[in-house]
Amino acid sequence: MTTIEFASETPRITTRPAVATRVLNAVADAFCAWKNRRAFYRLGEMSDAELADIGLTRADLHVAVSVSFGRDPTVKLRAIAEGRADMIEDLARKVA
Repeated sequence: MTTIEFASETPRITTRPAVATRVLNAVADAFCAWKNRRAFYRLGEMSDAELADIGLTRADLHVAVSVSFGRDPTVKLRAIAEGRADMIEDLARKVA
């Protein structure tokens, strides 16, 4: 085998693991989103007081459930809760 023949085969050898990694990551992300969506639906069974304890409202659940099926609704909930906490901190600084 000459150097030229080996060089022409190298890209094919290195792209297969990259494609396999991407496919594996996509499957893992889909599984994680499915698992988190199941946990998300359990939040709907909580009372309004329990949701308030973790910084959420029932309306937040309705907003987060509108994300597409392949996406993770808990990411949207985290953004909502962090935004609300930041807003409360800003208001507390203005009062103090």
